[in-house]
Amino acid sequence: MGVELFFILLITGLVLIGAEIFVPGGILGIAGALALLGAVGIGFFVFPQHGGWVALGVLFLAGLAIYLWARFFPGSVLGKRMTVLGDLHESKGTDARLKDLVGKDGTALSGLRPSGFAEIDGRRVDVITRGEMLDKGARLRVIQVESNRVVVTERKED
Repeated sequence: MGVELFFILLITGLVLIGAEIFVPGGILGIAGALALLGAVGIGFFVFPQHGGWVALGVLFLAGLAIYLWARFFPGSVLGKRMTVLGDLHESKGTDARLKDLVGKDGTALSGLRPSGFAEIDGRRVDVITRGEMLDKGARLRVIQVESNRVVVTERKED
């Protein structure tokens, strides 16, 4: 039973450390490290003459797994979908064109509860009201733009 438990802890630890990329926060990485430490501890009892070599082997395997993960994961199909590959040094966090919408009229494309979508100036825009609940098709007017936050109110008949 000792050898099986050693390999179970070893494989579990390596998998948990690799899975840390999908569930950030450190919990899986810590659990993986603890499983590897458990494998080392059991390795000293299962292989008493080679306990030091077992510890070095586990350390080597963990380092190799991390290296291979960092080397090959970003180029994989899943890795490409999860990482930003473009150069973002000129990217902007806000859309400067939104400032031009202040005072413009539009129509709610969805119910605003209090946020939703509207068509303003021929563009689909993510909008929010000041707390009012507006139905789809409501006529709107943009009253404020802060960063990417477009605040609208119901347009009353003039």
